[in-house]
Amino acid sequence: MKNIISILVLVVFGVQAQGQQLFLYSGKIEYERKINVHRQFETDDEGSDWWQDFIKRQPRFMDNYFDLSFNKDKSIYKPGRETDVKVEPWMVGPAKDNIVLTDFAGLKYTSRRKVFEETFIITDSTNKLEWKLSNELRTIAGFECRKAVGIISDSVYVVAFYTEEIPVSGGPESFGGLPGMILGLAVPRLYTTWFATKVELIEPPAAVFTINEKGKKLAPPALAPLLKTSFKDWGKRGEKFIWWSLL
Repeated sequence: MKNIISILVLVVFGVQAQGQQLFLYSGKIEYERKINVHRQFETDDEGSDWWQDFIKRQPRFMDNYFDLSFNKDKSIYKPGRETDVKVEPWMVGPAKDNIVLTDFAGLKYTSRRKVFEETFIITDSTNKLEWKLSNELRTIAGFECRKAVGIISDSVYVVAFYTEEIPVSGGPESFGGLPGMILGLAVPRLYTTWFATKVELIEPPAAVFTINEKGKKLAPPALAPLLKTSFKDWGKRGEKFIWWSLL
């Protein structure tokens, strides 16, 4: 009789648990960043047969992996596992080594950005991007996500998919400010997407949330003019690299 009662109790509590939404406040997310290399350079030197032949011989897509460790107070985004597909470094964009430490409580982030041979340390406030929420839903890495759209650098369109099942306002690079974690992101102008491949239920150690601040410290408004000077002779390709550096 006691065994029957125990089974009934477990069944009742199991049904109740299924009816409740579970929330994840700490963990580790792996993002796959996919760049369409061919589309990035399709308008460059269209009249040059040599250039077009060179682009065709490159892999169409370049995949990189990044990890985001997070809890309710902080997150850190940094390069993850490497892939076997290799392309010329200058074709990938200057954001392949970005590390971003976000302080949710202090509403600020510190970003370590390597632009070719120079490293910049940028500290800025979070939640600067205004999002427009949508009712469109999509499942990513097993989580139901809602669509949001926004604009960066005055004209660069961004699409995000966030989940309220992870009620932490973070995401890849320095993106955040939504009512949940961003698990999917697309920047069409850069022909680039970030999508979570897996979410691990772990408690990141406090030592994870540190960043090497060795580099040239710049106020956020100073970075764009500096990059424009550096890439002034690069044409449209230079504009893309500037947007990459401001993510």
